[in-house]
Amino acid sequence: MSDRDHVDVDLVHLRPIAEDDLDLFERLHEDRTEAGELGFFGYRNPGQLRRQWVEHGFLSAQGGRLAIAGDDDTFVGEVKWHEVLQGPASPCWNIGVSLLIAERGKGYGKHAQRLLVEYLFAHTRVNRVEASTEVTNIAEQRALEWAGFSREGTLRGACFRAGAWRDMAIYSILRAEVAAQP
Repeated sequence: MSDRDHVDVDLVHLRPIAEDDLDLFERLHEDRTEAGELGFFGYRNPGQLRRQWVEHGFLSAQGGRLAIAGDDDTFVGEVKWHEVLQGPASPCWNIGVSLLIAERGKGYGKHAQRLLVEYLFAHTRVNRVEASTEVTNIAEQRALEWAGFSREGTLRGACFRAGAWRDMAIYSILRAEVAAQP
């Protein structure tokens, strides 16, 4: 892969998902080929994602979704987050990323995940952001490490996909670690 295939961090940004993004957004989650081997979890309720966008624009106090956009503001994927309780009064965010096939391997995912972490620490009170990925997804593990996450361990048999229970690698980053990084 050549240098021109990698995106400049300054050209990646996050923004609310717009109505014009919905066709690509639905394809990313509902088309088996576009979702890819590690992103397809079976066919779901057709139109559910569009209805959720109409109801609350994918943003709530318990989580949300933002578009990953390139330099021309074109939708290339999404980042998402949802609240997880590690104790009765100890919420954290669990994040994820999905990219269109044509945009994978260019650096959008690692930059977008870092931007999301910075956004969540700037606009919420949580101390921890975590992410998990199948242990076979080496590219995502490298992206999380690039974004400043530390691997904590393996969640055995934690994710059901394609008829089997899969082990997941769990990563986290703390508020103080982001503040200490340039």
